[in-house]
Amino acid sequence: MSKILVASVCALFLCVQVNAQEAILHAFGPSAENEYCIVFNSSWTPLPPSLDNATQYQLVNLTSSVLCHQTDLPPAGLNGKAVVVMRGNCSFEEKALIAQSSGARAILIASKTSLTTPSAINTDKGLNILVALVRYKDVLNMQEAFKDSISVKLYAPPAALFDYSILVILFISVFTLALGGYWSGAAEQQEINFAVQGGRRKAESSDEIQFTPLKVVIFVLGMCGILVLLYFFYKWLVYVMIAMFCIASAMAVYGCLAALVQMIPCGRCSFSFQDKTVEIRFFFLAAFCIAVSVLWAVYRNEDRWIWILQDVLGIAFCLNFMRVLKISSFKICVTLLSLLLVYDVFFVFITPFFTKNGESIMVQVAAGPGATGEKLPIVMRVPRLSSPTQYLCGMEFSLLGYGDIIVPGLLVAYCHRFDVWNNNSTKIYYISCTIAYGVGMIVTLVVMVLSKMGQPALLYLVPCTLVTSALVAWRRKEMKRFWAGTIYEMEENPMAISNNENGVIIHPEE
Repeated sequence: MSKILVASVCALFLCVQVNAQEAILHAFGPSAENEYCIVFNSSWTPLPPSLDNATQYQLVNLTSSVLCHQTDLPPAGLNGKAVVVMRGNCSFEEKALIAQSSGARAILIASKTSLTTPSAINTDKGLNILVALVRYKDVLNMQEAFKDSISVKLYAPPAALFDYSILVILFISVFTLALGGYWSGAAEQQEINFAVQGGRRKAESSDEIQFTPLKVVIFVLGMCGILVLLYFFYKWLVYVMIAMFCIASAMAVYGCLAALVQMIPCGRCSFSFQDKTVEIRFFFLAAFCIAVSVLWAVYRNEDRWIWILQDVLGIAFCLNFMRVLKISSFKICVTLLSLLLVYDVFFVFITPFFTKNGESIMVQVAAGPGATGEKLPIVMRVPRLSSPTQYLCGMEFSLLGYGDIIVPGLLVAYCHRFDVWNNNSTKIYYISCTIAYGVGMIVTLVVMVLSKMGQPALLYLVPCTLVTSALVAWRRKEMKRFWAGTIYEMEENPMAISNNENGVIIHPEE
């Protein structure tokens, strides 16, 4: 039970869909000008695409105030002007409403911490003022450069329709899923060979989780509960999630590298500890994996290079996850993937009807609400090469949640194990499902590029993989066996072991 809850934490985020945009604040005075980074929500505040189309505003500096009360407004009002105030004490929406009531056309919210995306607003309140976040140090720089005579223009240069980072994301996802599915099938083949040679096959090893319908329900409910808790208590729980990722990633890297180290014939020196024999090479391997995880934790906010290490840890995490979590039948695959698809769609598209600001719980948690500046690490990140604001705002990334690899990967792993059970030398189920995943990812990315917003990838991946697997089983007249799968009856059924030498697994009901 506890392993399922831990697994549900690790597979929590199945999509990353954030309507955030980085834009440019063009500030100028009588004899100088400069540009600064701002962050806004494109669903809340539309900005013009170029400096020529942007409206000029005189900027009023009220950084001595947080603008949470009407009494914070200057006596002369803010008619037709832009105002900059400090972040804190009340919501962005409340600040914007107060500024708008005084005639302001734009409000800049100065932040001493990292810039986070303003949440969506309730448009019923008639709020039409431009809202963006700016770094407090940039406000100080403007004040020093332009004194009290500051004019500003806000604009958002359009990003390129296509970025090469999307191809890297596609390669990482397909490669990781294919390798994880292959590893699961290869491990299954080793267990069957061991059983044929007279060994006793384990129903479930200490580091493996066998999914049952009850565990599937617990898994999905656990994910729902954790997501809701993060929505309400993000600024505390994000550090719990980071700590859990460090532990899980260290274990995952160890699990992946240990399989390679095991094949090395030399360096098998060992020592005894509490009646257990430990090989020295595995001791040093464990120390190395812990060091790598700690290195990521220390430098996790160094965007220039830490994304490489996070992606490596992510690949190992996904591979180990697909090895540890085993699904024994297509019936459970359909149940799990269908429930997670409903989970994905509900928290992305349905929850905006229940939240105060009209934005989905998934989006707000993925964006990192609050002023901590911390982001959940459970995503693959690849820098965008064509970001128009990169020189001001830093690196922008294309993102893919680990769950978009792991969840379909569990089906691909089952397909490869089914190929092994039936001695399919062509690996028809494994190859077909992997190709279907690649097609689903391409469809997801195409829709994302055309719609210019993130997509819940499972909306496309689940139908592609499930339908393809079912069609292959139906075409080969193996649907009954594919649906029922196996629950390791080989352990109790000697006939199955003997018949496996001929490439056939005999099920009791057959």
